[in-house]
Amino acid sequence: MSSLSAVLPRLQQKFESQRLVFWHDADGEYAADLDALDIRDVTTIRVENNEYAVKNRVLRAEPKEKFLIYRGTSVPPGTGNWLLDLELAYGVFTADRTALVSQDLGLSGLGIDDVVRQHEKFFRASKRVQSLKTLITTDDDADRLRAKMVAVLLGQGEHNMLELTRTLLIENARGAHTKYDALVEQGLDGFHWAGAAEIYGYRTDRPSVEDFVLWMFRQATSGFASDAPGALRNIQLDFASLRNDRRSADALATLAGRAAESLDYANSIEDAELAELLGNDLFEDVERKIISVLAQAIVGRTMSAREVSETIRARQSSMWVDQYRELYTALGAASDLLSELATVRFEIASFDDGLDRYRKHWFRIDQLYRQFHFAARTTEYSGPLEALRLEVEKRYANRFLYELGTAWQQQVDAVTDWRSVALRSQARFFADHVEPIIRKGNRKAVVIISDALRFEVADELGSRIRKEDRFDAELDAMLGVVPSYTQLGMAALLPHKTLAHSQDGDPVMVDGQRSDGTANRNKVLAQVDGFAIQAEDVLAMPNAELRELYGAHQVLYVYHDRIDAAGDKARTERQVFEAANDALRELVDLIKRLTNANATNILVTADHGFLYQDTALADSAYLSTKPQGDDLVVMNRRYVLGRRLKDDPAFRKFESDQLGLSSDLEVQIPKSIHRLKLPGAGSRFVHGGTSLQEVVVPVLTVNKKRKSDIRLVNVEVQPETDKITTGQLVVKLFQSEPVSEKVQARTLRAGLYSGETLISNQPLLHFDQPSDDKRDRYQSTRMLLRQNADSFNNHTVEFRLEEQIPKTDQWRVYQRAQYLLKRSFTSDFDF
Repeated sequence: MSSLSAVLPRLQQKFESQRLVFWHDADGEYAADLDALDIRDVTTIRVENNEYAVKNRVLRAEPKEKFLIYRGTSVPPGTGNWLLDLELAYGVFTADRTALVSQDLGLSGLGIDDVVRQHEKFFRASKRVQSLKTLITTDDDADRLRAKMVAVLLGQGEHNMLELTRTLLIENARGAHTKYDALVEQGLDGFHWAGAAEIYGYRTDRPSVEDFVLWMFRQATSGFASDAPGALRNIQLDFASLRNDRRSADALATLAGRAAESLDYANSIEDAELAELLGNDLFEDVERKIISVLAQAIVGRTMSAREVSETIRARQSSMWVDQYRELYTALGAASDLLSELATVRFEIASFDDGLDRYRKHWFRIDQLYRQFHFAARTTEYSGPLEALRLEVEKRYANRFLYELGTAWQQQVDAVTDWRSVALRSQARFFADHVEPIIRKGNRKAVVIISDALRFEVADELGSRIRKEDRFDAELDAMLGVVPSYTQLGMAALLPHKTLAHSQDGDPVMVDGQRSDGTANRNKVLAQVDGFAIQAEDVLAMPNAELRELYGAHQVLYVYHDRIDAAGDKARTERQVFEAANDALRELVDLIKRLTNANATNILVTADHGFLYQDTALADSAYLSTKPQGDDLVVMNRRYVLGRRLKDDPAFRKFESDQLGLSSDLEVQIPKSIHRLKLPGAGSRFVHGGTSLQEVVVPVLTVNKKRKSDIRLVNVEVQPETDKITTGQLVVKLFQSEPVSEKVQARTLRAGLYSGETLISNQPLLHFDQPSDDKRDRYQSTRMLLRQNADSFNNHTVEFRLEEQIPKTDQWRVYQRAQYLLKRSFTSDFDF
């Protein structure tokens, strides 16, 4: 006996919109239960050779009442069915399970009942059916219904092949197969692979997700070439979408690793030239090969610095680049460094000329050396850099440090007094830089002193600050005091009339007062309504408290120590470049904290610079002689303080008054970059001498503007035609200005659209060219038409450049261009 429970709700639903319902039950399946059927205000009539009576009752006798007209036998064909006119007007209800499901879905297309019948198990789960209902439309045919059933099983809201494939690949990359197993269990795997064959061209007797992945990557290695033009177009376009879309990018990277191993791809590119690989980021092996080739080319100097730079820039859009950014940074820095050293000439005309050349040009070599080493230590893959590291060390230590040190020492030896026309003295810092600010009414000044902030580090700090919105920074230089060490450098930056060493060298006296430590510096600063504080205290201070502190004083001196703290200890001196990077980050944070507390005039400076080389020093780097004198007060690796010091050609000797100091101590500095060999002391990181790296001291002036001054670079679409006559279109694009600190790189997505329908690939384009040469700022993108583009032939379509809305997954149109899509049948063979 069949239950009426499944039928009753559907009958009630029918009566909500009509008064007559005709129920055909050819096998009489529900005849015995019919009398138990209870629908409010509905009368049940059985059709038993009484068609005329039924018709008379429902139309004439009781024309407003509701009737369920049940036929428990087969329906007479054609005109033999006297109720046919009414059945056509009101429709026929059936309780056949297949028909019930089809009716419940609202589908009546050809083949729908066959789908329901073949996949009966699928439709027994009400949750699946409810999910399916949210996807279907009344005009769905059998194939579209199956596609949407696949989507339900895969937990997808879209039923197109791209999204179904994406879901299966993401699952496979995780090593799972639950969703694919559901397709097999429901008998829909065959339908899916038939679709993959039709849409993508993937054909095999034993299809599987693993086999599809390998097939897909194999096609990609050959550029999706096919004997039948255009046969692999859809998989080519969807493969690009799968790799570029953040939802599936990680999964495709995992699958690429498996495919590369199966295809032995690394071996296949072993002998490939760089030019063959540049546009390829299919497998991680390509990235590693390019890096290896670049490293060899830099060491062998077979590529120019510009070529290396352009190659590295081009690889920044590779899907693998995040794992290799530090490696590329190291390669770029090494290339620029070796290029500079290949042509530089250390010809110094005078003391001032040497200072000027260093602050304008030569400091960059020290900067590149630091950037190379920091990146090389940060990267996870340092193997490709070993030969390059040796070349950098050899050229930097021998070609740069030694030759520059020797050339500069000739000028140091030639001067009588430690002063310059090109650079103002560090001892005049307060008078030259702070006083002009506070002299003007109620203006205040903040001075940040970062211990051992070398000029080249300050240059990078300025660049980082200028990349911040509304911030500007201008770098100048001073001639640092000698000896170039912390106590004297810190004293020179305070307001004073005289500087002098104390009897034992330290502490340094400022107008007769001690200058060591925060408490003593506060006493010196009190005369100018100033206050000294440590950087870590500023960073820990609540903003309201910091604002109050800033408002209470005319001058604020903030002391920061990261670089010197690491470099001055033998145990940590090799971490000095990591310390420099930490210092850069902390100083940017410190400046932001201070500007948030209303500071508007900020000066960043240092007590001294430093010399550093990463490799252990050769014996020749140390003086073979020791300082001699009646009273050796202080002996440091780079300077000596004493009385009646004995002249020695290995040292440059200064009297205190030659250095602008008021004391009876004499100073001796080991010439060039030489050190004194002292027990327990580090040797790679030193300061205290007269090298350009030690005595060219930075002064960075930082200001915050009221209005935003950061923007993205402009990009123009420059069409070379207004028609699309083949299966692809090349669009010329122009970056109208160089990328700089205030004009930032832009990433755009290109696409061809008819209305809101995408009819092409969607490449991501990066506009990050810093070149001033316009020719370097052009690029072209190749748009490949999808098969659905044929539906819009002889219509106007739109090329769009879109940019992602920050902090969302949404995109907005940035630029547009109109084209007439006008393809002939012959263009079917152009792809």
